[in-house]
Amino acid sequence: MDEIVQGQGITGAEEQAGAPTGFARRVMTAVLWRSGSQFAAQMVMWSATFFVIRLLQPADYGLFAMTQSILVLLNLLCGYGFASALIQAEELDQRKVRQVFGLLLLLNGTIAAAQVLAAPLAAAYFRQPMVTQMLRVQALIYLATPFTALPSALLARRMDFRREAQVNFASAIAGAVTALLCALGGAGVWTLVAAPIALFWTRAIGMTIAARALVWPSFRFRDMGGTWAFGGAMILSQFLWFVQTQADVAIGGRSLDPHDLGLYTTSLFLAQIITSKFIPPLNDVAFSAYARIQNDRAAVAYGFLKAARIVMLIAAPFCLGLAATAEPMILTVLGAKWAGAVPLVRIVALAMPALAMQILFSPAATALGQPGVQVKVSACGAVIMPCAFLIGILTQGGGVGLATAWAWGAPLLMLATAALAMPVIGIRPAGLMRAVAPGLGAAMAMAMVVAAVDRSFDLGAAFPRLATLVVIGAAVYAGLVLLFARGTVLDAMRLLRR
Repeated sequence: MDEIVQGQGITGAEEQAGAPTGFARRVMTAVLWRSGSQFAAQMVMWSATFFVIRLLQPADYGLFAMTQSILVLLNLLCGYGFASALIQAEELDQRKVRQVFGLLLLLNGTIAAAQVLAAPLAAAYFRQPMVTQMLRVQALIYLATPFTALPSALLARRMDFRREAQVNFASAIAGAVTALLCALGGAGVWTLVAAPIALFWTRAIGMTIAARALVWPSFRFRDMGGTWAFGGAMILSQFLWFVQTQADVAIGGRSLDPHDLGLYTTSLFLAQIITSKFIPPLNDVAFSAYARIQNDRAAVAYGFLKAARIVMLIAAPFCLGLAATAEPMILTVLGAKWAGAVPLVRIVALAMPALAMQILFSPAATALGQPGVQVKVSACGAVIMPCAFLIGILTQGGGVGLATAWAWGAPLLMLATAALAMPVIGIRPAGLMRAVAPGLGAAMAMAMVVAAVDRSFDLGAAFPRLATLVVIGAAVYAGLVLLFARGTVLDAMRLLRR
């Protein structure tokens, strides 16, 4: 096992001087590999996903969403938090690695068996017998987890995201090919079951080889106090996060039929592309980087504000532009049978810039040795979002009620998260506002222009209408950020060049 060389802190002054230290170069390289590979992998997966969506029915995605709520719940116990403790630990030896591997094997074997046994209960709750068979097959995913979580943690500790990037791309291809073959073969909802299994097992094998992490497990768990404490805090926060993110399906799954639930979950998937697919890879790198410089709070604060500024430059125009072009986008990409998702996408997309900011906070606070902040944040989410979904279902009903809950629940959760995390990271509200204002302000103006053009002119069929609106939106947004936030754009470009 290669030992990790401790990185040196980088201060804001050094960064601003334009001469990044060796550690800064490692962070930049890690971001490019992790985010670049994620982008490439997502392009492969999305090409297959959108093709498959056109072949399958909304009811298939509704059934899949029901099983996903169970998978996400049990996945909280898979032990990723214990593996993450290896990243945050100041020192690492072979014994700790073997202990964590043994723990992962025990946890995931038990979880797989529990899901097989409990599958009929979940099917009875959702009143869908098919859920039983789907959950029993999906239990195979847990058996791959130990061979993914441990290697991923070891590579992240080394900040070696190049090998992980290669494996992620290969696994994305495996998942996409499986999805395409199953959909074309008429497998229906089983397409959505088979593709993740192929992806996870390809990733497990590839990650184990890439990290050279196949060690003999140890089932003697003495002297793991720090690991238990860190992993336990992560499990608790992840459980609360589960309550926050799965409450919509748990609440709506009993009142919506599979077709309507499929429309809602697909709308949420589209609106959360940035927050669920691109920000998490950045957070992976951020957690490792913050952990290495946790004794330099000024550097952490500086890095966080820079990340927030760049993320908002990307997330805000995507989300608000999606809200403005929802109808031609849905009709062009997914087809007329998904037209019922248009109002849902419009509503949910408006809330996503707030969610993008909210999920940036936890890695910084946790890497600074304050996992309790993430627990408190998750507790806030576990109260705010379920209440929002319940109010939405009771007052408006259906998918619109669930979508509306995001419109006010996500901003409220972001404010609560900022209040808890900013003192730990060492940033002030004014500094955060200055960081996000350029991207958010320009995106809001762009969305209003696009919506006005769409209402004022007949732009033809769905595809030319979408293409015209995208070109107009891109031109307006680029002009605004260059006019009012030129320094932010140049800063982002310098970062990418380095």
